[in-house]
Amino acid sequence: MMRIVSGAAAALALVLAGFFIWKGRASADGGLPSAPSATVAAAYVQDSSSPAGRRGLSLPPSASQKSKEEKRFARADRNEDGKVMLTELLEPRRKAFAKLDKDGNGQLSFDEWAAKTEERFAEADSDRSGWLNPAEFAETKPKTRAKPARCACS
Repeated sequence: MMRIVSGAAAALALVLAGFFIWKGRASADGGLPSAPSATVAAAYVQDSSSPAGRRGLSLPPSASQKSKEEKRFARADRNEDGKVMLTELLEPRRKAFAKLDKDGNGQLSFDEWAAKTEERFAEADSDRSGWLNPAEFAETKPKTRAKPARCACS
């Protein structure tokens, strides 16, 4: 009895699978309509009898697709002259260097470089023992940035 029921269920599943495959297949001649070409769209907009033409609308400008390297080059080219000079590349680094160069002599000593780490160690060493226990060390963990809220639209 169980063999007959399971056989009937399997046959029904095969028939349903075939039906969905048959219905899901796109026909060669009846798919989605193709988008109008730019010349057809321009003629539609310029036609005074079309709704767009009556409103005096024009075609939207085409978006330029910049590659990843073009975007990176544009960020590095600070004065937008089409050339990246060494000074343009070093400028953001100079600001970070100036923050570390405490005495302003243009040279970075080990003590100046390690000053931030020493400050964080001193803040974490709450009992002023000169060493960190596991609880104190846990306070030196870098702060994580909050992730932006994701849309729950789906």
